[in-house]
Amino acid sequence: MIDKLVSYLQYPFVQYALIVGVLVSLCSSLLGVTLVLKRFSFIGDGLSHVAFGAMAVSAVIGLSKNMLFILPVTIICAVFLLKGGNKRISGDAALAILSVGALGIGYLLMNMFSTSSNVSGDVCTTLFGSTSILTLKPYEVGLSIALSVIVVFIFIFFYNKIFALTFDENFATATGTKTEVYNLLIAILTAVIIVLAMNLVGSLLISALIIFPSLSAMRVCKNFLQVTIVSAILSVICSFFGIIVSIVIGTPVGSTIVLINIIVFVLFYIIGLVKGRLV
Repeated sequence: MIDKLVSYLQYPFVQYALIVGVLVSLCSSLLGVTLVLKRFSFIGDGLSHVAFGAMAVSAVIGLSKNMLFILPVTIICAVFLLKGGNKRISGDAALAILSVGALGIGYLLMNMFSTSSNVSGDVCTTLFGSTSILTLKPYEVGLSIALSVIVVFIFIFFYNKIFALTFDENFATATGTKTEVYNLLIAILTAVIIVLAMNLVGSLLISALIIFPSLSAMRVCKNFLQVTIVSAILSVICSFFGIIVSIVIGTPVGSTIVLINIIVFVLFYIIGLVKGRLV
């Protein structure tokens, strides 16, 4: 098994997958804590459907570098959602409209204007991330690295503002923090992470990268900084081993990563219960 794993690690596509997988998981976990605490957990699910629809459009019009189209479309929708829609449509209704609409239109376009003989396989890969992380092109790896570094830098640089905004937005506004600007920043970062994570776990499983590491860390940690650090560590470990396991035994990458996250969450949930009783 070890010899087999070592031989696989020599291949560039495996190295690309591990690099992008670790970076995307790190970014997802950092912002995931804020999204969970602000009750925006399902925005990842909604934006992933928007990204799926944008990907279908880019495939129909023949864009070779589709991320350059998917990213701005997803960012625009993220800004719209985190602003709560408009006066006539509430935030959750806007999320439902964009989510279901983009998913339905995307699937329709992929069927009507398919450039592949295996439409079902293409849709399955896009939705569940079956093999896309193992077929990354060099420019996609470079773009993922650059965007991940930007996300981590922005999170660290604006950590205090994001912390204040997460726990008490009204107080942050009262103290002079431009909450609308930072909400906009969170929306943009969320969209970037969603687009990056599509290749890792697929459109339908992106929320797992945002929710599970954060919830696992919250079972045993009590303050925001501890939760953020532990969440990042767990997310990176789960994704790393998920990719390795999927390559070695031939399971879908996205589903394997989600399963490992679930197992870790159950373990931390039990640890939290035991810790609570001992204390």
